[in-house]
Amino acid sequence: MSDVAAGDGRMPSAAGGGAPGVVVGEDGLARPVWASVDPMLREYYDTEWGMPVRDERGVFERLSLEAFQSGLSWATILRKRPAFREAFAGFDPEVVADFGDDDVARLMADAGIVRNRAKVLATIRNARATLALRDDPEGDLAAYVWSFAPGDTPRPRTVAEVPTTSPESVALSKALKRKGFTFVGPTTMFALMEAIGIVDTHLLDSHRRGSSGVWTA
Repeated sequence: MSDVAAGDGRMPSAAGGGAPGVVVGEDGLARPVWASVDPMLREYYDTEWGMPVRDERGVFERLSLEAFQSGLSWATILRKRPAFREAFAGFDPEVVADFGDDDVARLMADAGIVRNRAKVLATIRNARATLALRDDPEGDLAAYVWSFAPGDTPRPRTVAEVPTTSPESVALSKALKRKGFTFVGPTTMFALMEAIGIVDTHLLDSHRRGSSGVWTA
């Protein structure tokens, strides 16, 4: 998600233009506005968002959550994350791939998650596509997604300067669709690339800039 918050898992929104840069908190650390107030979002920003995720299950979970987040705020998804993990067997793709009609009915009755049938079915379909990728010469889901890493990363100073897509996210979206994945549009894939450290869109003045170790500040 881009310096995460509303809409597509991204910051309060780059759409308005002229968005501010960082806010220095009581702890003396500079963060974007979206991560400066809500303790849950601040913790997520400080400890997880943008850090490298290179294992299959971890990437599948984040791909799934980004899909569920489409049209909603990231805060909504983050608050429901424990329920999502329980409902989807810890996002083990082997288990989710075997979900059938009874599981779909169970999920649609679970108020702890986002009860969207299309997204539920997409998660199951994507689990099956994830298993199929294991036989791909380019590697499993994690290796495949990381193979679309760009040669450089954005260096935004304000929220308005953070992109919502990139040539690589467009290419990844098209490639995953060819592999049988769904709910993997270019914006969602760019948010995924941000969330798992493939690109670094922390604002330049943020205390988290360069923290992933993948990119220099």
